[in-house]
Amino acid sequence: MNKYKLILYSTIFSVFFLSSANSISLPDFTELAEKYAPSVVNILSEKKVEEKETDDKEDYPGGRSPFPFFDDERFRDFFDRRQPPRDRRPQRSGGSGFIISEDGYIVTNNHVVEGATSVKVTLNNEETFDAEIVGLDSRMDLALLKVNADRKLPFISFGDSKKSRVGEWVIAIGNPLGLGGSVTAGIISALGRDIRSGPYDSFIQTDAPINRGNSGGPLINLDGEVIGVNTMIYSQTGGSIGIGFSIPSELVLPVITQLKEYGETRRGWLGVLIQEVTEEVVKDMDRDEERGALIQEVVKGGPAEKGGIEKGDVILKFDDFPINKMRDLTTKVANSEIGKKARIELVRFGKKINLTVKLGRLEGNEDSYVPGNESKTSQKILGLSFGELTQEIKRKYRVPSNIEGVAVIDVGEDSEAFSKKITTGSVLMSITHQKISGNLTYQSTVQVNDPVQAFELLKERQEAGDKRILLRVWRPEYRVSSLVALSFGKE
Repeated sequence: MNKYKLILYSTIFSVFFLSSANSISLPDFTELAEKYAPSVVNILSEKKVEEKETDDKEDYPGGRSPFPFFDDERFRDFFDRRQPPRDRRPQRSGGSGFIISEDGYIVTNNHVVEGATSVKVTLNNEETFDAEIVGLDSRMDLALLKVNADRKLPFISFGDSKKSRVGEWVIAIGNPLGLGGSVTAGIISALGRDIRSGPYDSFIQTDAPINRGNSGGPLINLDGEVIGVNTMIYSQTGGSIGIGFSIPSELVLPVITQLKEYGETRRGWLGVLIQEVTEEVVKDMDRDEERGALIQEVVKGGPAEKGGIEKGDVILKFDDFPINKMRDLTTKVANSEIGKKARIELVRFGKKINLTVKLGRLEGNEDSYVPGNESKTSQKILGLSFGELTQEIKRKYRVPSNIEGVAVIDVGEDSEAFSKKITTGSVLMSITHQKISGNLTYQSTVQVNDPVQAFELLKERQEAGDKRILLRVWRPEYRVSSLVALSFGKE
């Protein structure tokens, strides 16, 4: 009898479980993919680099390696990983983009096409066009391109990212690893994410798989609207681990509108250096709430000084918009019209004050923030010169906040480092070399935080007879830190 009861209960449980599972319906992405994949394009940019004629055999005395098997092509392929010949130019890099109008305007990331001498756009039907760069914006990492076709092109429209919610389904379409037309799906993991890569950080975080080559592609909601432009991932390996970031459409649209109208951005400018109002700031300044933007410095002769803003003020409202976080102010000011008279509410020594400030233009006034003292720099080695990793460099190249080290400020175009995509704006994080102690040989890794320290350590290893050395480098093109092997003598 107990046996039959057990079978009965098991049957009831199975029916209940299966019916419950069937009642949970997952979204069908097939219609979205079929409808909007034609509006997503592959982008190939080319950058020509002039190089000196060099001979790799000059690296060895007498023109030959002391180890004959190194000259064997099979072993060179293993040991040197067959670097591209130094005269192999132009350099090519790929990415994604999407058409936003039937007359051929295309949105992508700035880092996909910046510095390109030519840009080619390929549709999902393999049709290829030469593209014109209409305008670039390095601060927001956006670019606007234009292709001329003899027909109306399929396009996709922007939605309102302010209506997006955490947990909402999204799809990403792009050209990961050169595989055009790839569609991945996931959810919105977070909104307004600040990863400290720039002054306007307010990313949509998604777990939809995004990989190299997806940069510039659209993040699309279930209504078929672009709510974000995929721009970077967090990864230790270079592959997707489910943490991707997209620029929300509410920030993209004003930039694209200006690029289309003027060919450049025209951002509002207040003329202040600000910082977050943290718990420590609240205690230090006898504040009673952890919100607002604290004024660190006021640019002499700038709009803020003319309007009466002083160092130590805490801005609480900008045109009646509450300033809860520092980035609220930077975004609101940047998206305001030049010459606009903005109403500002601030606190000074515990007293609320209302001011009116006429905004200037940010472009052309960037250097007003840079201190007069020159930062420390190093001599050149391995084709590289190093400098301090300043906030200006972090902002310009969108270096994540967790990346620490020294900045690469100059790269020899005929160097091995350049061929391995170590460019200006890269960050040298650590140096790994072999160390001999008695009969033991082991690797020693040194974290670098000073340009001169980095140069002296590399010079020391070169003079000690090291042939190759490992550098952990964050590179703007890849946007992840990775180990790069370089050879002394290939400078």
